[in-house]
Amino acid sequence: MLVGLSMALIAGSFLSLQNIFNTKVNEHTGSWAATTLILGMGFIASLIIGFIVEGGDLLVFQNMKTWYWFSGFIGVGVVTCLIQGIKLLGPTYAISIVLTSQLCFALLWDSLGWLGLEQVPFSLQKLLGVLIIIGGIIVFKFGGERVAVK
Repeated sequence: MLVGLSMALIAGSFLSLQNIFNTKVNEHTGSWAATTLILGMGFIASLIIGFIVEGGDLLVFQNMKTWYWFSGFIGVGVVTCLIQGIKLLGPTYAISIVLTSQLCFALLWDSLGWLGLEQVPFSLQKLLGVLIIIGGIIVFKFGGERVAVK
């Protein structure tokens, strides 16, 4: 469990760093050029690292359902929407909404057992946790500093 927590924390820090870089790339190019560059560089990096780590087994796909091949299209949507969301809302607010949306959909898919996931029972505690996070975003966005009147 500790390894899983560590990997999730590292992924979160990488995601935050990548979003900063993606936004900076977008400032110098268009949104689609940025998406192409970002995903293209990611493809090259993952291909090289994949061959180093997995060797010839990298491109062996056994028993994979056809619709899994379309996840790359979803990645295009993720990068494009993130770039635009950060540009329009700022990094912290946009990412907090993205992560909350991700949590809500993960809860939905887990609870319903969709997409080949093992069904996890829905509970009021899980719903309350999501609502608390949403409340935190609202406080973050609209709970600005109040200046005392003298």
